[in-house]
Amino acid sequence: MLKFRWLMAGGMIAVAGAANAGVSATVTATNDYDFRGITQSAQDPAIQASIDYEHDAGLYVGAWGSNVDFGSGDPDVEIDLYGGFKKSLDSGFGYDVGAVYYTYHDSPSPSANYVELYTGASYQWLSGKLFYSPDYGGHSTAGHTAAWYLSADAEIPLPKDFTFQVHAGYNFGEYWKDAGEQFVDYSVGVGYTLGKFDLALKWVDGSDNESLKHTPGDVFSSDSKVVFSISTTFPWSSD
Repeated sequence: MLKFRWLMAGGMIAVAGAANAGVSATVTATNDYDFRGITQSAQDPAIQASIDYEHDAGLYVGAWGSNVDFGSGDPDVEIDLYGGFKKSLDSGFGYDVGAVYYTYHDSPSPSANYVELYTGASYQWLSGKLFYSPDYGGHSTAGHTAAWYLSADAEIPLPKDFTFQVHAGYNFGEYWKDAGEQFVDYSVGVGYTLGKFDLALKWVDGSDNESLKHTPGDVFSSDSKVVFSISTTFPWSSD
């Protein structure tokens, strides 16, 4: 399975390097795959890669993949397909609408796959998004149950190629009511650009979700943690 992950990442890099300026690929290594305050890799490292195409008019499509750990016998790989339309205005405002299809491979139940719609707005370094899924987590686990996620993010430029990064999100809707928790997650951290690489170090806390604290084997744990990641995007510029 690890061989597959590296082949997937390498393939994305090769495609992006040979493509036109509208195509890019990003590879990321992180000590934990965090998703809205909940680990998707049982607090173990993850290798992630994406390939994206963006048209000057604002249309974009892409694919993103990562290893995951949902426990014994469950999927090992997540691949997400997404597309939408976004635009940045001269005033500093921007907007983004789209959809993402989450797929989980090598799963005993393919119905774990699900769709999420989103809409967002931004102004300079501040952004917010609202996500909605009519069947969060797939009907094998959610019973065709809807979920919402509201997020707010700020990435404030600092001197010497540093940025201050803060995030807050609220998980709510029938899915989370049925699970016993509607909860807040947040993170605070710093980013740094080192040549062709982007480094990020952040404190992540999803512990407002009491039902997922101290889970066996850290599967789907919402415990607070420190997450470090390093990423690079291809093709590299000649600067």
